[in-house]
Amino acid sequence: MIDSDLRKVVLHLRHDKGMAKRAIARALDISRESVRKILKHGTDEVPAVEREQLALPHLDEILELYQECRGNLVRVHEKLTEAHQGERELPYSTLTAFCRRQGIGVEPPTPKGRYDFPPGQETQHDTSPHDVVLGGCEQRLQCASAVLCFSRRQYAQLFPTFNRFYCKVFLTEAFEFFGGATATVMVDNTHVIIAHGTGATAVPAPEMAAFAERFDTAFVAHEVGDANRSARVEGPFNFIERNFYPGRTFADLDDLNRQLRAWCEQKSHRFIRTIQARPIDLYQTERLHLRPLPAHVPEVYALHQRIVDLEGYVHLHTNCYSVPPSYIGRRLEVRETKDMVKLFDGPRRVTEHRRQIEGARVRSTLPDHCPEGRTRPRSQHRPAVAEEAPLRAAGHPVADYLDLLVEKHGRSARRVRRLHRIYVEYPSGAVRAALEEALAYGLTDLERVERMVLRKVAGDYFRLSVSGGSEPDEGGAPPTPQHQHRG
Repeated sequence: MIDSDLRKVVLHLRHDKGMAKRAIARALDISRESVRKILKHGTDEVPAVEREQLALPHLDEILELYQECRGNLVRVHEKLTEAHQGERELPYSTLTAFCRRQGIGVEPPTPKGRYDFPPGQETQHDTSPHDVVLGGCEQRLQCASAVLCFSRRQYAQLFPTFNRFYCKVFLTEAFEFFGGATATVMVDNTHVIIAHGTGATAVPAPEMAAFAERFDTAFVAHEVGDANRSARVEGPFNFIERNFYPGRTFADLDDLNRQLRAWCEQKSHRFIRTIQARPIDLYQTERLHLRPLPAHVPEVYALHQRIVDLEGYVHLHTNCYSVPPSYIGRRLEVRETKDMVKLFDGPRRVTEHRRQIEGARVRSTLPDHCPEGRTRPRSQHRPAVAEEAPLRAAGHPVADYLDLLVEKHGRSARRVRRLHRIYVEYPSGAVRAALEEALAYGLTDLERVERMVLRKVAGDYFRLSVSGGSEPDEGGAPPTPQHQHRG
């Protein structure tokens, strides 16, 4: 269809220049029929296209069915088709287009707002669950992110879970990474920070309000459902999943966070098309408006009270930490930081341990806390059983597999004797081949090892049916059933 500008040119050439219809069509490269229609219409307005509306006669019925089917247009179309069989079929696309024109089930779109932040005004903070492979094992971790709204500079770290302790640890690291704090920190209505209320009526927990006061900032929450208010921090989560994890390997959580911190620093130098600048350049302006850090930033720790058990350990998050035997039965104060567990007797520090991940069920024992300087498990100090000597004399791989058993399970007489029985009762070649395979996979389940040995000797010592059936003997009688050992 010819637009209004071209129609205006046709009318100008005809009425003001006096050109013939053929000359106008040749000059504008349009058909003479189009020129005639434009001149006949006499105006540059594009005429409305009148199309037959097949659904218009059924308007009242469509409105009724729309309410009955709870807004499901597929069911509306099916019921219309059933009710008007034999008549001209109403296509589904025609029905949906008709409903859009009539405003049935359609809300008029509203333009989205835009948030502009001056330098040093706001930091947005949020978390998102990420599935990450650590040491070859996939784990569900919580990714915490903080973004300066003016410069778009980002800081992110991952944690096994996210509570108020980890929140204070992360925000302290983020403020130190940015070199200061903004006037406000925008969060969602999470119970980790907010005690009660939502949006403008949200009230931070006293513990978190005191933490914010330390850095001269304040927590504010966006309204429920107003996701655009926190768009500065929501988008980078997808950016981390698509650009940071692929192609990288992580030995443990500490290694992951070290790489992620370096990646955040590197990505602050990239050019962002939407803001036509690099975050590191805008940060040079914003850092002058940040609230300065306090002269001393105290280390974040969670405080616990524990009684030393009879074995000389304190228990924290399923992990055990040793103390000198003289403190058995006494109550100690446990200060849990991000990396360390420090134990205090009043104001005096008793000892400290490297912090273990919650739920790891690890016993952390310092050499000074073991009687007679024993640092290894008791089972490794048990006297060797008689069966160990022939196993070690057999050489590789029998002796190596015995070392693996002792390393994984200690000097267990039951396991050593079972390994000796397997070595004595079965052919040497099959045993050695099975132990070689078990060593390659770190397999210490002796029951499975014995089944592997039996599979390797089955074809040599038992008659195995190839097709699953049995062949008759020469005399025509069916063979007697074979006894086959099932490993």
